[in-house]
Amino acid sequence: MADQLGDSLDRAVEGAFTRPIPKSAQAQMKYLVRQMKGTRATAAALGVSQRTVERYVAGKLKRPRRDLAGRLEREVRKRWQPQIRARAKKKAASTDGIVVYTRARFGFTAAPGSSDDARVRHITQALSPHWAQRLFDARDTGATEQQLLDIAAQGLGEHYFRDNGRRAQDLTVEFTDVEEIEIDL
Repeated sequence: MADQLGDSLDRAVEGAFTRPIPKSAQAQMKYLVRQMKGTRATAAALGVSQRTVERYVAGKLKRPRRDLAGRLEREVRKRWQPQIRARAKKKAASTDGIVVYTRARFGFTAAPGSSDDARVRHITQALSPHWAQRLFDARDTGATEQQLLDIAAQGLGEHYFRDNGRRAQDLTVEFTDVEEIEIDL
């Protein structure tokens, strides 16, 4: 799978940020220590020693190894601007909805005699706030990538294939072989 739906949801919310995350390792580490209320919790989250965290905060260490730099940036992004993140999710889940851009294999189960062979489709579809809320709730509760794809398939089935209940009411959509997927708020 080229891209992950969960990661795409996170990137969409990060698009609402009003300021960039801190650039230097020292600034990122200080931010995490403040957010996690101590060096011990920060060290546990990053998988390093408490002394290593203290050295970065003091400025004695400046350039983390590539794997630590990735974990550090990921942890900062997860916690960056929580109020703006919450506001963007609330707006998408209450009024705006989301837009899904995807290239994936879609097949479906329908009435006998219909063309239900799975084929790769490129779909751009707006999903209602209801589906945005379901996706964000599932992401926040730790749903697997497959569970997120199942929710997205149900939403795409309702809006794209069944045209909001105006056609093919008994159609069940299968969403597989995702080549790319991007979410936009």
